[in-house]
Amino acid sequence: MSGKSIMKIGTHDGTFHCDEVLACAFLKLLPQYKDASIVRSRDQNILDTCDIVVDVGGEYDPSRHRYDHHMRHFQESVSSIMKKPGYDWTIKLSSAGLVYCHFGHEILRSVLPEVTDDRVIEEIFKKVYDTLIKEIDAIDNGVPMYDGEPLYRIVTDLSARVSRLNPQWNNQDVNIDERFEKAMALTLEEFLEFVQYAKKVWLPARDVVRRAVENRYEVDPSGEIIMLSQTVPWKEHLFQLEEEMNVSPSIKYAIFESDDSYRIQCMPVAAGSFVCRMFLPEVWGGLRSDALVEACGIEGAVFVHSVRFIGGNKTKDGALAMARKALEIGKAVECVD
Repeated sequence: MSGKSIMKIGTHDGTFHCDEVLACAFLKLLPQYKDASIVRSRDQNILDTCDIVVDVGGEYDPSRHRYDHHMRHFQESVSSIMKKPGYDWTIKLSSAGLVYCHFGHEILRSVLPEVTDDRVIEEIFKKVYDTLIKEIDAIDNGVPMYDGEPLYRIVTDLSARVSRLNPQWNNQDVNIDERFEKAMALTLEEFLEFVQYAKKVWLPARDVVRRAVENRYEVDPSGEIIMLSQTVPWKEHLFQLEEEMNVSPSIKYAIFESDDSYRIQCMPVAAGSFVCRMFLPEVWGGLRSDALVEACGIEGAVFVHSVRFIGGNKTKDGALAMARKALEIGKAVECVD
């Protein structure tokens, strides 16, 4: 029998939550903690014997591998820990976010051994934080999504699914350690899906958007319309590329193929916003087929949404004609205003 001691990951016992479950799952992706046992306790004497402790213990000290976030003075965020451009998230971290900040790049290199470019790891790190970990941090710390009462509540998020794995008031006859392991498997599967999506789907889309931006003056002399060669996630990339490439004037419309026709979509003023830089013309809003063709004077026009953020045409040339005319009308309206 080997004399090598087994590493121990400490976290609290009792009801478990998504953040420490995921933090433990993260650590077990690393070679040094792969075979570690998980010790669930609130007894400080027991926690002191652990090699790393998350979400309990009242201490945040990376030099000692202590990663609790419940102290009154704790206000750490991605921005305050990473301390470099591009890491602008200021939501208070949970134990998941803490472990991700300190070990995330190493974790990604472990699960993506084929990726040797540090810049790619960096992009995936940020994308996964923004689309998964931030949500877990915010929920665990009680950060509201917006002011006021929501019209409905989301109960299918990862944190809620983990919570439901805990013993319930009328069914305590369960093995909580087995449930914790099941929760770890659940959160790990979710994390790896986000990582693979970022690597295989989201990141390659940037090249498609970059080419569209580079070729924008071939599409229209204004430089404010892009033509995507493939239908890809494009808005987030476009915001970043406009900044990187000093694009001016800003892009107003993107054209792409969809279900054997073509779409003209307006660029929002900010990521996630429903306000567009330049909506399609008001007189086109809500019209379809012949009525729209009559209103815009362009054959093949299929529809314009009533909110005017998107429209469609049967052909690429028709979609481009609609975008050009929308741009002309939009600029005329801006001059009047």
